[in-house]
Amino acid sequence: MPGHHPARSRRPTERKGDVRERAILDTCEALLAQKGHDAITVGDIAEGAGITRGALYFYFGSKQEVVTALVARTVEHLWERSRATAKTDEPRQAIAAAMQRTVELWNEHGPVMRTAIDLSLTVPEIGELWSHTADLFTEAITAVLERAGVQAGTEPDQASAMARALCWMIERTFYHASQEAREKLQKASSTCEHIWLTSAGLTA
Repeated sequence: MPGHHPARSRRPTERKGDVRERAILDTCEALLAQKGHDAITVGDIAEGAGITRGALYFYFGSKQEVVTALVARTVEHLWERSRATAKTDEPRQAIAAAMQRTVELWNEHGPVMRTAIDLSLTVPEIGELWSHTADLFTEAITAVLERAGVQAGTEPDQASAMARALCWMIERTFYHASQEAREKLQKASSTCEHIWLTSAGLTA
């Protein structure tokens, strides 16, 4: 790609030991919480990271590339949590643990996750990351529903279809709750947990 710097194509896992890149991403996350995506400039990120704009461009070609790398770093945490959910054997415990981890993630990375959702339709790289994240969570929810006795399959009353609907319901519910106050996240979690338990036939 013309003008594409090799450093920009590195995966986030290759940058973990690089203090400067980590500082850029940490600064971007802090600025998302303080100012929101639209108000942030490359200069803001560089200043917060303690480097010049030129130094920042050695690592990232634009603000969008910084945000995309930050989303990639954040969804790695999401993927780890989804795998943990899928491995918990007892359905009630799995659901409770999954919802508590969801609250923790939105508390820790809410601004990044809202930004990922907002940009997922217009930035292909972010859209792909977020879609893959949703697929992993859907798989984890499907596994929990099937362990609870819901029939496997893609029909409306079967585990896979129910899991996809639950996944997107949880995403949208937490998105709105996180815009209001952190206290709302716990209430959102309790509601989503109740719906998930009801879907799994575990409320009796």
